[in-house]
Amino acid sequence: MNLATHPVVASLTPVFLLIAAGFLAGRLQWIRDGAIKDLSNLVFLLLIPALLFRTMSAVHFEELDLRPVGAYFLAALTLLGVSIAWRGFNRSSVVLALAGTFSNMVMIGITLVELAYGKAGLVTLLTLVSVHALILLTVGSVVLELAVAREVRQGGQRSPHVLATAWSAFKGALLHPIPLPIVSGLLFAQTGWALPAVVDRPLQLLGSAFGPIALVLVGVTLARTPMAGHLRQALWVTVSKNVALPVLVWACAWAMGISGLPLTVMVVAAALPIGANVFLFAQRYEVAQEITTASMGLSTLLALLTLSFFMMLR
Repeated sequence: MNLATHPVVASLTPVFLLIAAGFLAGRLQWIRDGAIKDLSNLVFLLLIPALLFRTMSAVHFEELDLRPVGAYFLAALTLLGVSIAWRGFNRSSVVLALAGTFSNMVMIGITLVELAYGKAGLVTLLTLVSVHALILLTVGSVVLELAVAREVRQGGQRSPHVLATAWSAFKGALLHPIPLPIVSGLLFAQTGWALPAVVDRPLQLLGSAFGPIALVLVGVTLARTPMAGHLRQALWVTVSKNVALPVLVWACAWAMGISGLPLTVMVVAAALPIGANVFLFAQRYEVAQEITTASMGLSTLLALLTLSFFMMLR
């Protein structure tokens, strides 16, 4: 088979060419800092909800297989716990452990999986996406607050109740513009109705715009990501995210008897580079911001190699 027409190369090449185009645009200042936030809002508040709702509006509950999702989180939460224990229980440790387990499933994963595995693969991924942020970000928030509470107690001050923190994190993740349209689309599908053409067509056009704009935005962000001085620590986080997590997900899925396309999609999802939400935690808790930023950049750059490897194993 010609390498240029190999399914893995054919699906990965457009993704990384669009990221490279965004990187060039960022370096040349074609897209300036002030526009990045507006583009992010466009992607997250308009384009991606349209894509997610339309995709899931034709999926029935009986078509969903939750076992691959269970295998994924068994691996991710195990790696998260081991990473925190390895570094020690503190805010920096939790943020870096979260970086080593949180995939960029939305900005990169959705387009890549749809190109490589079609609608069936996309539905499998979106089943995971619907609870990915909800579970990992809620767990991350609670563990981070426990670390903060520990530091506060050591300083002789009073800390907020962990249940209040857990509820706030859960509510914020549930009302996020990613899970909400997925759940709404699924509920609509159970009615047996079909979207009217006058509604379906605009949703299709908005969803089609998501992929290229989101990937270009990843490249623009990468162009503004400083990595100098933090490469050694960033490399450890990248190895955890790009290599250790997909291996663990494969092992857990194999042990649960999962095979075929669901196994492939879960491993590819685990091999995706670090998601941007992790940096928000680093900012909020004012810890490991430079290392997190460098890890995101390095993870994205090396994903061209690691993603290719895991996709070739199919």
